[in-house]
Amino acid sequence: MNWLTNFVRPKIRALVAPSDTRDTLWVKCPGCEAMVFHRDLTANLQVCPECNHHMRLPVRDRLALLFDGGTYDLSEPPKVAVDPLRFRDSRRYTERLREAQNKTGRSDAILVASGTIGGLRVVAAALDFEFMGGSMGLAVGEGFCQAGNLAVLKDAAFIAIPSTGGARMQEGILSLMQMPRTVIAVQRVREAGLPYIVLLTDPTTGGVTASFAMLGDLHIAEPGARIGFAGARVIEETIRQTLPDGFQRAEYLRDHGMVDMVVHRRELRGRLVQVLDLLRRPVVEEVTAEATENGNGEGADAAAVGEAMAETAPERLIENAGVAAMEAAEPEAERSIPPAAELAPHVDLTRYRERDREREREREPEPDLHHGPRLSGTPAE
Repeated sequence: MNWLTNFVRPKIRALVAPSDTRDTLWVKCPGCEAMVFHRDLTANLQVCPECNHHMRLPVRDRLALLFDGGTYDLSEPPKVAVDPLRFRDSRRYTERLREAQNKTGRSDAILVASGTIGGLRVVAAALDFEFMGGSMGLAVGEGFCQAGNLAVLKDAAFIAIPSTGGARMQEGILSLMQMPRTVIAVQRVREAGLPYIVLLTDPTTGGVTASFAMLGDLHIAEPGARIGFAGARVIEETIRQTLPDGFQRAEYLRDHGMVDMVVHRRELRGRLVQVLDLLRRPVVEEVTAEATENGNGEGADAAAVGEAMAETAPERLIENAGVAAMEAAEPEAERSIPPAAELAPHVDLTRYRERDREREREREPEPDLHHGPRLSGTPAE
């Protein structure tokens, strides 16, 4: 029976197994069920032209959409232990990993990219749903921490782009350990005074939602994105109540204060350019004018101008920034982006103000203790 087991049975399995080849010419929209030609869908950034339903965008296409010129640098993924628990359900975990790696061409579900958006330095950590549902295990947790450290080293804004079902069950408690580790990575970025922005895509659920995905200074979601911890069906069975329409969708969370804004995919890059400009770019024209008033003229010392730029408060950025960044953005994005004053209430400036106060305290001169009235023998008043 050896020849039957080793030769004939694999041949039969190969014949009846479902093919991996996809029907790529026409795609059925999950929202309106319209058939969309694949080239039209690609040109429209995987958004249905009939109903505006946002389908899942491949992670590399998303990064190319956001970064200047569609170019960015990928960091080498960290090396971690593979299958430390030797997990097996219906299949070995190592087999599932190998299958996902062959399918996506990546070692795990996270990509760490660095580049510029609107001319400003940015580090992005993006999860790939095609790799085991974008689940967070040892490699994803380590990669996210690596991205946070890279943002601090480069003095760059940090953007997280989750698309995930949550923690990876095949790694058990080791995957749950990544939740506090990613929170610590976000805290390091905060302590460095750098913006942390989260772009919530469909889906963002489970342990990722309960950790780094909801800790941003600003939360931007795509229309219709599913965002939550447990699934709606599980919640209904637990509380024995019917959930409201649109529960756990981006628009519902925005209306209830969990998300700052819902932005169409076409407008996403322009909105990020504006937000980053508000938080990171000094107002060069105003600083130059102040240097001229102080007598420095057009040939002002570069170090003096740089110091004045560093002293520019975020409140002044909100009042003046936005116009220059929009001139560099796409015309389509220009028409749809609101003025800077409309974005200001969504941005948490508390830690930026605190950082400015600390810098002012550092610049204050120390009291002269060597020639004071008490040391010279003169009685103090």
